[in-house]
Amino acid sequence: MQEEREIGPYLHIVKRGTRGLPIVRDESDRFRFLLMLTHSNDHFSSLNWHRDLRDEGLHNSLERPRGWPAREALVEIIAFALVENHFHLLLRGLTEKSVPRFMQRISIGMAKHYNERYQESGSLFQGGYRDKIVDDDDYFRYVSVYIQVKNVFDMHPRGYLWARDHFDEAYDWARTYPYASLGDYDGTFERPIVNKEFLSSLYAPGEYREFARDVILGRHPLHEELRAYYSGPFE
Repeated sequence: MQEEREIGPYLHIVKRGTRGLPIVRDESDRFRFLLMLTHSNDHFSSLNWHRDLRDEGLHNSLERPRGWPAREALVEIIAFALVENHFHLLLRGLTEKSVPRFMQRISIGMAKHYNERYQESGSLFQGGYRDKIVDDDDYFRYVSVYIQVKNVFDMHPRGYLWARDHFDEAYDWARTYPYASLGDYDGTFERPIVNKEFLSSLYAPGEYREFARDVILGRHPLHEELRAYYSGPFE
């Protein structure tokens, strides 16, 4: 029986590697994360989804196998960022209990793949995921920048401080970083992962860039309040 549709609140979710260790090691692991965001976000679940992709030669793309039913999403993914030892998501559930179901699929799938590939055992992640409700528009805007700009700046080859001080150059680099959602909003990528409707209704790409600049440079009025709020496990 299909679950009753009960749309939940927006949530900022963080999932960290155990003891701060990496959860991905190479480009293959990172692309598999994109595959999981795409194919785990579905009421349908194949017994061996990756084999289905390989059978149709789709394991290097984000296309859906022809034999699967039409996709019925569990969650709306608004923004995401994968870094070396954790990932961030901004999402909301579309049915009752769909967020825990989606996160369980991601967590188990990533851990199983990692342990099999690298002949490891034990937990890949540090306990369960952490989540915070995003309950107003200013907060929503700020968190979107925190996820898909600030966290990607952390990954810049020259480091976060250089990226902050050379914002325009770093922002252009962040748009091309494939394991976060910023490039989905300005047309760098066309992928079936992110629901762009709500955030795109708030900003044109150029306007979002300027808002992100204000957040990164500490000029947004909520900067200090929310930076303190995000101290601890969300930093």
